[in-house]
Amino acid sequence: MWNIPNILTLFRIILIPVFVFCFYSTHEHSRFLAAFVFWLAAITDALDGYLARKLQQSTPFGAFLDPVADKAMVAAALVLIAVDMQTLWVTIPTFLMISREIIISGLREWMAGIGRSAQVKVSSLGKHKTAVQMLALIGLIWQPVPWITQLGMGLLFLATILTLWSMVEYLQAAWQDLKS
Repeated sequence: MWNIPNILTLFRIILIPVFVFCFYSTHEHSRFLAAFVFWLAAITDALDGYLARKLQQSTPFGAFLDPVADKAMVAAALVLIAVDMQTLWVTIPTFLMISREIIISGLREWMAGIGRSAQVKVSSLGKHKTAVQMLALIGLIWQPVPWITQLGMGLLFLATILTLWSMVEYLQAAWQDLKS
């Protein structure tokens, strides 16, 4: 259970309160530090999955905890950005992204319960959505100059489209089981 990928995943969970503290800190470089912590969490997300496959250290504990760590960090960032920016242009995408994660998590749990989890495994579209979402959030957390904030907003809208698109794909993959 205590292998490098799982330790990285636990580290990512520990980074959540560090990220929130940095975001709300009055330190001169607090937004940069918060963006850096979020970036570090995103890197460990990619790294733990790669190492689990490369070192053949996949575990049930890691399979459970990895998506939880990812969703918790992203949800924290989305909520902080929505509260900070106080605009529907961020709040609505935040609501849609968090709702999608809850819906798909429930769908995956239900599909696993009926022995059909392979139908809703992580897709390449889901991975692209996550990458765009991470980049958007880093820009919106940091906001060093207006063009990065604008780029972050554009990426947030793209991530929202990919979020909804991937949700539709997952629901379509499970539709036969859902309607029976």
